[in-house]
Amino acid sequence: MKNHQLTPDELCKKGETLAGKILKKKGYKILKRNYVSKYGEIDIVAYDRGTICFVEVKTRQSENYGPPELAVTKEKRKRIIRTALNYLVTNHIEDTDCRFDVVSILYKEDDNKPDIELFESAFTADGVLD
Repeated sequence: MKNHQLTPDELCKKGETLAGKILKKKGYKILKRNYVSKYGEIDIVAYDRGTICFVEVKTRQSENYGPPELAVTKEKRKRIIRTALNYLVTNHIEDTDCRFDVVSILYKEDDNKPDIELFESAFTADGVLD
C-alpha cells in the first residue's frame, strides 16, 4: 500500500511501529505503547540506560507545514508532561531520571524509506507547566 493511500490513523500506527523498531535497535526497552491518562497520550514509554523516556512520534507525508517534529507544540508538550507525571505516579516510580524524546518520520511521496530522526531530550518540563 502506497503511503498516499493511508488514512491519518494508519500513517500514525505505521510511524509508531517503525519508531518502536528503531528505538529497540538503539537499545531502548519498550515499557508501554499508547499510554493514556485523563491528561493525554504518550506514544511510547521506554527505558534507556537508566532513564525513562517518554517518546512522541510524529509521522508526516510532506513538509507542507514544516518538518514533523515541529508539530510538538507547547500545548502538546504540556499534555505529554502531565501524562508522563501521571505515568510515574500511577506506577510508583520515584528517583528515576526521565526525559522527553521525539521521533520524526517523514515519508516522501511514493518512497517506503522514510527520513527518520530521533531527538533525545527534545524538550524538558522546566517552565512548561508554569
